[in-house]
Amino acid sequence: MPYIPPPELAGLTLPEIAQAIAARGLPPVAEWDPPEQGDSGMRIAADGRWFHHDGEITRPAMVRAFASLLRREGDGRYLLVTPHYKQAIAVEDAPFIAVDVKEEAGALAFRLNTDELVLAGPDNPLRAAGDAKAPAIYLLVRHGCEARLNRSTWLQLVELARFEGDVPLVSSQGADFPLVPA
Repeated sequence: MPYIPPPELAGLTLPEIAQAIAARGLPPVAEWDPPEQGDSGMRIAADGRWFHHDGEITRPAMVRAFASLLRREGDGRYLLVTPHYKQAIAVEDAPFIAVDVKEEAGALAFRLNTDELVLAGPDNPLRAAGDAKAPAIYLLVRHGCEARLNRSTWLQLVELARFEGDVPLVSSQGADFPLVPA
């Protein structure tokens, strides 16, 4: 069955975004704790590209499949998890890249480089890292994994910001997020 990417984020309403998020069936990797462990030989570059033994994984469907099995452990390690095996994966920065944002009805919706949609809010907060001159904004996606906003998405977000004093803030689903680190 061929993959049909979702329509452009700008063309979706908030209910359509919520429906697309709810319809995405993800494996319950948080419930799996297999005893077998190993190294996947995989790496996610800071620009969001996936590699296996230094060869780039160029099939988007493969990247989406592996991304659905990803979780971050409490000690910061990233793992690909199945019911019977978990394998370490190297992540240079964040495993996902947020490539677009849309604001509607008090919510910020982000599209990731894997075509997933994520609504920022209390369950998926934004986090500012770096410093005030060069901030890096991250969105919690799931299972401890984050998406780093690419430059164009960050600039879109800045256009949506309001200022409290010198601090630019955005709001989504009733939660406020500063766009510069504290």
